[in-house]
Amino acid sequence: MGRYLNPGSKKFEMARASNIYVDKSGIIACLNNVIATSNRFVCVSRPRRFGKSMALDMISAYYDRTTDAKKLFDGLAIEQSETFEKHANKYDVIALNMQKFLSNSHSMDELLAKIKRFLLKELTRAYPSEDYLDATNLPLTMSDIYGETDRQFVILIDEWDCIFREYRERKDEQEKYLDFLRDWLKDAEYVALAYMTGILPIKKYGTHSALNMFTEYSMINAGDVAKYTGFTEGEVKSLCEKYHMSFDETKAWYDGYRLEQTMEHPKDGKRTKTVEIYSPRSVVSSMTEGKFGPYWNQTETYEALKVYIDMNFDGLRDAIKTLVAGGRQKINPDKFVNDMTTFKSADDVMTLLVHLGYLGYDTNNSEVFIPNHEIRREYINAMEDSGWDEIIRAVKASDMLLASTWAMDADKVAEGVENAHFETSHIQYNDENALSYTLSLAYYAARQYYTMIREMPAGNGFADIVYVPRQKYADKPAMIAELKWNKDADTAIRQIKEKRYIKALEGYKGEVLLIGIDYDKKTRKHECKIEKLTI
Repeated sequence: MGRYLNPGSKKFEMARASNIYVDKSGIIACLNNVIATSNRFVCVSRPRRFGKSMALDMISAYYDRTTDAKKLFDGLAIEQSETFEKHANKYDVIALNMQKFLSNSHSMDELLAKIKRFLLKELTRAYPSEDYLDATNLPLTMSDIYGETDRQFVILIDEWDCIFREYRERKDEQEKYLDFLRDWLKDAEYVALAYMTGILPIKKYGTHSALNMFTEYSMINAGDVAKYTGFTEGEVKSLCEKYHMSFDETKAWYDGYRLEQTMEHPKDGKRTKTVEIYSPRSVVSSMTEGKFGPYWNQTETYEALKVYIDMNFDGLRDAIKTLVAGGRQKINPDKFVNDMTTFKSADDVMTLLVHLGYLGYDTNNSEVFIPNHEIRREYINAMEDSGWDEIIRAVKASDMLLASTWAMDADKVAEGVENAHFETSHIQYNDENALSYTLSLAYYAARQYYTMIREMPAGNGFADIVYVPRQKYADKPAMIAELKWNKDADTAIRQIKEKRYIKALEGYKGEVLLIGIDYDKKTRKHECKIEKLTI
């Protein structure tokens, strides 16, 4: 067992021995489908604390010829795969963490020299009798070993993209690194599988990528590894039951990453389905500590988010305001060049925020959104220190607006929504949909107690906004808001009743507030009416 060559299974064993271990071994079956084929190059990118390193340690333990995979994976999903025994412990594994090399190097030349020297030392020690053509050349040495042993290598690279985060402005250093990886991996027969993981997809430069042989899976396009990107809803429900934690609260705090999972169908070929993904670090922390709170940001402060949302691109500031207000924003992620400095548009910035985990992405509609309560708090923290005064004032006023709503003080509610309108003047009032964004921001405080659903199917139409109290706050009334433009609040209340929007709360028992809000474009005044009923 070496440090980099066939590192053994200790890290994986420690992960399995942890209080919380969620079985993600099914990803190995996906890799077994491409190993030793022309599709053997795989890059998986996902945000910090989404289990990248743990997955790599697991993959290493499975393929490493010096371990006992049958014992290590006893009872796990991969054990049931027909490919399990075919590839278990059949390869020499090389496992590298690029962040560690970067932290101990002063230049790219030094980093690459260390990788070559350390790997060559372990390779020649493990295979001392080989007649090497050039024992100082890494690709040639690995080719010689393969030629003599007929045993291919599985190459695993963790934090592969740290170079682009640390050397943000050094294109020359980035290209040296990419060229090294290309020369080492591309078209090499000794490579059975190359698996890289990081935060960013593969960097594009010039007219092509130096690593264009890789199949990429990311927060934009997760493919058939979507359900291995984080915790699925079923896995989180099981943890909530085990640790006696509220699933509703867990969902509100940590859910929201919607990935499209590619599935094989026996008759129709490939299909996709939406998979709800939760932040693993945050879920584990909340379960073990027995309380809900912001855990994911403990690895990186909101200062990182602040840098990006303050960038001066046309439309970015207004887009962020809309997102914080509960809205969605269409983007084109295709032009993003996969680094942290080359931005040409607001779309590029928001695409980066998707990869960093600060935004969710709806593939079907090409829309981004803030995924959950934990991340929304990060935006508010970043905005508070960045002079987004209009948003912060609206958020701070939202507690009073919510209290006025519960007290059925329609005049105070109308005044509060009107103030929020002035604070969010970037949202042009031309229909009820625009008004709903303002209302979502005005009721920011409601997210602490409610699940908010915009345009929820109900009765004979769609209720504009429905607030369903989460189980922990069952003493709060449900709320149905109907918004009108150039009509009146009575019309809004009447529509709630006539179209039976109360159906949106099927299964709910308790008090319901019907909230009708109208905006008069001529007078620029808001009108509100509130009624209460019990179901």
